[in-house]
Amino acid sequence: MAGERFEIFKDSVGKFRFRLRAQNGEIIAESQGYESKEGCQKGIESVKENASKAGIKDYTT
Repeated sequence: MAGERFEIFKDSVGKFRFRLRAQNGEIIAESQGYESKEGCQKGIESVKENASKAGIKDYTT
């Protein structure tokens, strides 16, 4: 599977999580744990909707 993608998986304690992979396959973000797959899918939709509007706060300066 090529290109950017969200992946849904279960962690070691059985919670649903998602990760976002870049086109080169590198993981660039990983979610919190969700009790349900539906909650996890809603988390993905939230990231898709809100990430393009997000500002940047640089705490290194």
